[in-house]
Amino acid sequence: MSSGERGWRDRADVLEGRAIRMPLRTYEDELQLHKTAMKLAEGCRRKADMLSDPSISVATAYDREFEYIAERCKYRLRQVAGDDYEGVARAYIMGERDDLAGELAVYYLEALWRIQRRSTVQGMLFFPLIIRYPDSYTANLRFPQVHTTTESVLFESPEHGEVGPDDPHAQQYFDESQYEQERAADYLRRATRTYREQFPHPDDLPEDEPVYGGIVGAAGRRGSMFTEMLAPVEPDRDRFDEPITEPTLVPAGKEAERTAREYLPSGAEVVG
Repeated sequence: MSSGERGWRDRADVLEGRAIRMPLRTYEDELQLHKTAMKLAEGCRRKADMLSDPSISVATAYDREFEYIAERCKYRLRQVAGDDYEGVARAYIMGERDDLAGELAVYYLEALWRIQRRSTVQGMLFFPLIIRYPDSYTANLRFPQVHTTTESVLFESPEHGEVGPDDPHAQQYFDESQYEQERAADYLRRATRTYREQFPHPDDLPEDEPVYGGIVGAAGRRGSMFTEMLAPVEPDRDRFDEPITEPTLVPAGKEAERTAREYLPSGAEVVG
């Protein structure tokens, strides 16, 4: 995303209560979903490796993971809006077009901008929900106004804290922070298996039964405290009656309501 683009920013009305639904009609559709999951898993694993390395900052670890997320978002942007997806989004915002491609472009770009800010803005959680059904999948990119979930792994980032090297307790603080980062890294490495289990390669899909799967994740920050979570989700098997042939926007769904109740503090405001 170019730094000069501001038009799609803060468009909560595009994200709120909605998800993108993508068709799974062909082998290639299934393969791209699997590739997206594997990119997210790889970003998660790389972040874990960097959290385990005291010479690498937490900010750098999150920046590198964002590169994996951005790559797949931009692939989807080109699918739904073409190579000039920023121009499509800008035209939609300016009222020069009023179509699904423009709305989808704004959805992805607004979400991508918010994801990029998750490690710099305090009190905002990235809370994605991806659900696959037999003939489609949904991506609900949510941003609650909280910093953690009820099931998150928490860890300290000394670079975001106020303890200086001359503080008498500095070494203990840094040692405990590194221990917490190691624990979070172990959690993230285990979490990568969830991506593989929920979104298998199309060659490994059963031929004689419908396939369902899903994940809910979370990443946020408050002060020097960071939070991570990833868990499988049971899809609502009665959600859709008809298949689709093109990407579209749909209501967030029962899974979104259920995961918000299960993992967020009571009364949390959710965008997306």
